[in-house]
Amino acid sequence: MASTTATSALRSGLGGFLRAHRERLSPADVGLPGTTRRRTSGLRREEVAALSGVSVAWYTWLEQGRVDTSRQVLDAVARALRLDDASHRHALALAGFAPGATAAPVPVAVEPGLRAMIDSWADSPAAVLGPALDLLAWNRAYVDVWPDPADVAEDRRNLLLLLVEDDRHRRVLPDWEPVAVDLYRHLRTRADRRPEDEGFQRLTGRLRSTRTDLDAWWACRSIGDFTSRTVEIASRRDGTLHPYGMTLLLTPQPQDTAILVMTPQDARKPPVP
Repeated sequence: MASTTATSALRSGLGGFLRAHRERLSPADVGLPGTTRRRTSGLRREEVAALSGVSVAWYTWLEQGRVDTSRQVLDAVARALRLDDASHRHALALAGFAPGATAAPVPVAVEPGLRAMIDSWADSPAAVLGPALDLLAWNRAYVDVWPDPADVAEDRRNLLLLLVEDDRHRRVLPDWEPVAVDLYRHLRTRADRRPEDEGFQRLTGRLRSTRTDLDAWWACRSIGDFTSRTVEIASRRDGTLHPYGMTLLLTPQPQDTAILVMTPQDARKPPVP
């Protein structure tokens, strides 16, 4: 059972999540007439309350993290806020209606079988990532394309952190921003469900302090699993761009770990530096 502190943090996370989605909606999005005299961005709380069939006071307390809610009511709020399936599931998890919503953090160890699998992918760069996107293991092909994680201080050995603060990683992936944004959504999905996990807290704090110019990113409450895509990877030798399919494979054990795998999309292999 979650501690009182964890339960309070989850309530607060749910409230902030709902508020962020409310502020992104306009009256027209939900079929309400617009007015010129609105002091707040997005929908008003009383509008969401009316659409959800609850009192304004209760909905206000929900956003403030002061009350628990039933699944039926939360489903109604999700419909009022036009949450997509992923966001709806996330809200349910924060409210305690989905597996893993209050799971305690567990030590992450890379299974030998997992290491052997990525080592067998001779032409496909691959790395095992922890729940907070820490680089836990990688194969030879990964080091052929990316800077070697072994040369990075352990407390900085994090894929998202390296993408946003390390020039060498951004040179390898010139169009790094869409990947970083999607990784952050993936991270938030896990972090919101583990409000007491210090690893997530440290990473979020470092991201905010490292790239204050991206504060709008860090304040965003969007969530979702990483979307597979094709990316252009630059050879560290001559800058030639090579297409790779980039996918994040979720693993059932250890919990919330993933494998980042990149599959070459053409016959040209980038030269090893």
